Amino acid sequence: MGQYIAPLRDMQFVLHELLNVESELKQLPAHAEVDADIINQILEEGGKFTSEVLFPLNHSGDREGCHHDKATHTVKTPKGFKEAYEQYIAAGWPALSCDPEFGGQGLPLVVNNSFYEMLNSANQAWTMYPGLSHGAYECIHEHGTDEQKSLYLPKLISGEWTGTMCLTEPHCGTDLGLLRSKAEPQEDGTYKITGAKIFISAGEHDMSHNIVHLVLARLPGAPEGSKGISLFIVPKFLPNADGSNGARNPIFCGAIEEKMGIHGNSTCQMNLDGATGWLIGGPHKGLNAMFVFMNAARLGVGMQGLGLTEVAYQNALVYAKDRIQMRSLSGPKALDKPADPIIVHADVRRMLLTAKAYAEGARAFCSYVALQLDKELNHPDEATRKDCADEVALLTPIVKAFITDNAWTSTSECLQVYGGHGFIAEWGMEQYVRDARINMIYEGTNTVQSLDLLGRKILMDNGAKLRKFGAKVQAFVEANGTNEALAEFVTPLAELGDKVTKLTMEIGMKAFQNPDEVGAAAVPYLRVVGHLVYSYFFAQMAKIALEKQDSGDTFYKAKLATVRFYFARLYPETAMLIRQARSGSANLLSLEADLF
Repeated sequence: MGQYIAPLRDMQFVLHELLNVESELKQLPAHAEVDADIINQILEEGGKFTSEVLFPLNHSGDREGCHHDKATHTVKTPKGFKEAYEQYIAAGWPALSCDPEFGGQGLPLVVNNSFYEMLNSANQAWTMYPGLSHGAYECIHEHGTDEQKSLYLPKLISGEWTGTMCLTEPHCGTDLGLLRSKAEPQEDGTYKITGAKIFISAGEHDMSHNIVHLVLARLPGAPEGSKGISLFIVPKFLPNADGSNGARNPIFCGAIEEKMGIHGNSTCQMNLDGATGWLIGGPHKGLNAMFVFMNAARLGVGMQGLGLTEVAYQNALVYAKDRIQMRSLSGPKALDKPADPIIVHADVRRMLLTAKAYAEGARAFCSYVALQLDKELNHPDEATRKDCADEVALLTPIVKAFITDNAWTSTSECLQVYGGHGFIAEWGMEQYVRDARINMIYEGTNTVQSLDLLGRKILMDNGAKLRKFGAKVQAFVEANGTNEALAEFVTPLAELGDKVTKLTMEIGMKAFQNPDEVGAAAVPYLRVVGHLVYSYFFAQMAKIALEKQDSGDTFYKAKLATVRFYFARLYPETAMLIRQARSGSANLLSLEADLF
């Protein structure tokens, strides 16, 4: 069923030539000893694990799905999933970027990030089990008590236990202020939690010894809305003092959802019937604590989009070079064959290059954000940490929404390369399309991400975070504006930067008069800013490729061609998007609902 080979050469280009991570990490005491050789060795081993162990389970896992036993409330994952997880923890992969104090390896997030791209390319559904565990680790690490950290973190880091986030309820999704789950305080300091949660990824399975659920619920007398939400640690098995499993906690899987994609992951309906939980993050401070998990998950979903884009591209490329169909319009190219490989056709090239460009842009972008996270957490200078935190906050909704939007486009284009065979399950491409669609929905729909970017991250602080990023773009433009060889990249970048500034001011002024203007403009606005980010990274990549194009390494020739395609074929979308964002809310809201 197809193939997956980790794109190590492009990863190394991004990390070592574009971002210069080795010199960046030397400024961080926690990672000063991490060099290029260490990073490359880890990624090479990660590539072997993902291509040899995980990828072969992707198609079979999708076809088999998960099995729920209603009598025992247990879930069995597809054949091979549990054994692959055992290999994963035996190799120490869960601990890669975790705190050494609790058994982690303490490596930078930017390294873990590249590994997670590989995991998602090889098998997104499987990767969601350990991926969610990492979010639970981060939440407890930041907001847990010392006792909670010492009990839960070593088990999550080792992979012995996995984690989930239990937010959504049948009557409320994004609007968590409506949730009804209740937490009753007990004399021993615990809480009895009752309620129903839905769409809980990896909520029940057979891969780990225990599952640590992070559950949102309300305390008695809690304020209405989101200000009255608290967060609780609710393990599947109540842990004994020595970390072993104790009694079964009454948090059970009532059913698993029959889904369009990610069949290998158990998306569960979870019922809590007086389950024992422990408060984390303080009373009524649940969303503040859970946002650590949610933001980690949003970055992770962006990586899912990147992973699917890459693997879909790889397989469509192999198919396009092998499949013969018709002759090139400019004359036969494969004279020894009755027809030419379809890669000779211009529109097949367009489809392939769309996926290639979106994968390479996302790889640079995600690696950059991961490096900013490392600096936010570890840089010795407080002002630098604050600047990095602001930038991560600004870019997180773009990572989640822009990359997953592009993944949906890319996987669809790659399916089209196959023609009718793309629609047939045995080729594997239709799975990537189905799997890619969920990434635009969960962890906050892409519309929610757009509202977050425009409303909270930009307008709420009068554009301060955006101006900080814009200053980096402007510095690059000023430093390279007189380089004629770079003009084809720098000029559109500079123009888009100016347009984003004007568009932001225009929408901000409209929003003062009518808040609905934010909702009307948000989705196209996020894509415009997404293209500004990609243009910035592609222009930098073009500069490096131009400087090294005569080195004899054809990688740089390919990189330049991809960058030129991006600016010629994908960047122009911004003109349409800007017109949409400026068109106002009347064309959306003037029609009465009963006239639809």
